[in-house]
Amino acid sequence: MSNLIGARIKALREERKLSQDDLARIFGFKDRQTVSAIENGERRLSAEELLIAVEQLGAPLDYFTNPFLLAGEGRFSWRQSSVAPQRLDAFERSAGRWIAAQKVLAPRVGRPAPNLRQALKLTSKSSFEDAMAAGERFAADFNLGPVPAANLIGAMERELGVLVLMVDAIDGVSGAACRLPELDAVLINRHEVPGRRNFDLAHELFHILTWDAMPPEHIEDSVEQSRIRVEQLANNFASALLMPAAVLESYGSWSGDIIDRLNTAADALQVTATAMKWRLVALGWLTAAAAKQIPDAALRNNGQPPPLLAKMSRSGRSSSRNSGKTSPPQELPPLFSRPFMEVVALAIADGQLSARRAADLLDTSLDELAALCVTHRVEVPFDL
Repeated sequence: MSNLIGARIKALREERKLSQDDLARIFGFKDRQTVSAIENGERRLSAEELLIAVEQLGAPLDYFTNPFLLAGEGRFSWRQSSVAPQRLDAFERSAGRWIAAQKVLAPRVGRPAPNLRQALKLTSKSSFEDAMAAGERFAADFNLGPVPAANLIGAMERELGVLVLMVDAIDGVSGAACRLPELDAVLINRHEVPGRRNFDLAHELFHILTWDAMPPEHIEDSVEQSRIRVEQLANNFASALLMPAAVLESYGSWSGDIIDRLNTAADALQVTATAMKWRLVALGWLTAAAAKQIPDAALRNNGQPPPLLAKMSRSGRSSSRNSGKTSPPQELPPLFSRPFMEVVALAIADGQLSARRAADLLDTSLDELAALCVTHRVEVPFDL
């Protein structure tokens, strides 16, 4: 607990732009060495001193004692469009609770994060061709097969130890990458069309694999034609990973009725036809001028209307209205992920936290928590 409180003291001090000397004066310590010892977990904070921290630093007691918070630990990079900072901050706090739950509980139930992280040998000075080559290599090295999108999450979870969560994000948020000292996580808005979800996933994977060399911005625009260098590299990596040249070559010539070919191939590869159009431009198989002549309105999102048309329950089952289109609405993937729900269920069964506390962390009722376990084929660890 002393390590936790010390880390929270340090995070709050840095957030308030206070020095250790400033904090020493607030607590009435003789020098900053005492503050340093508290922040490093070498000295415990007394109950009276903790009360001073609550009163003088303006943070609730829960901030200092709740392990299921990310405070000064996780760094997020949000892929979003026109989201107000206050709304994004509030959602980041909620998302931080899910990631913190994995960070705290997984080691306790025998599911620790991997000791080593993999990284791409790319920098901000790398060329777009370098990024595309890295994407193609990743698809080949991890045996993602002829439809890389279908196997990408499994590779990220099993081979890289990345926590991948499908979430009900606020409007305007497509996804996020999160870096902790001991854990990497990716959040994906499950209400996006499948092709967009897959592109966001591959894009955020790039940030995870290049975080040390080129840390992403806290907020980035969710556009596939970004002007920011790191985001352009991420987009080229994602496109090549999901649409390897050898796979695209198997569809034959890209002349003739290009719209039908784009829609058909995009459906098969589980990407958007718009992303595929620009992938062909990057490969030099389609000119930029010709691509601009192809209206995005004529290109399908995997042949499905947006999943937002489906009324969803927290368990991941849908009941849809007639959208007026020939294709039925795409059913959303269930909330969170199976590995995540396995950790939560094991922690409940092991007495690490109560079912009610778990439901609160996941923003669900007990019934919804049980339904999520069933949906992910995880044994329900409590009786309703």
